[in-house]
Amino acid sequence: MKRHPFVYIVMFGAALAACSQPSPPAKTASRPERDPQAAVASIRAAAAQFDSSVEVHPLRDAAVEGLLKQAQDAEAQRQPDQALASVRKALAIAPQSPDLVQYEAELLVESGDWKGAAAAAQKSYDMGPKVGSLCARNVETLIEARTTLGDTAGATKIREEASGCRVPPPARY
Repeated sequence: MKRHPFVYIVMFGAALAACSQPSPPAKTASRPERDPQAAVASIRAAAAQFDSSVEVHPLRDAAVEGLLKQAQDAEAQRQPDQALASVRKALAIAPQSPDLVQYEAELLVESGDWKGAAAAAQKSYDMGPKVGSLCARNVETLIEARTTLGDTAGATKIREEASGCRVPPPARY
């Protein structure tokens, strides 16, 4: 029985295929890496540049003020975990303080916990006044977190809704 050269070529190709290494998995499009400190600076800058005729500021318990001061001092020393612990103690005293929840969100950003930051910012927004600089911080945190987590459509939607935080001054005649 005579074999055709085609059979030898197929057998040679099969032998080569059996010896080859599997190809590495295809790289997926990675999400943009965001520097946490730069993100927090952007969040706070958005609030500082925000002009609204309505701002809501809470009345605080002295213990909460002390814990907030501890958190700010720890953050200034680049110890976000200690700052977060102080904020969480403050939240145990005043759990319905949207500004404390937002501060927790910012510290979670500094710690690199983008999902936790998004959840905290959304909670702060939901229980907050939805106007003024706190609202701007909520929205900017959600934009930063969703962008970093790869949800650009969600970030775009939130960006479009951000104008609701601004309350124009009343018309004067």
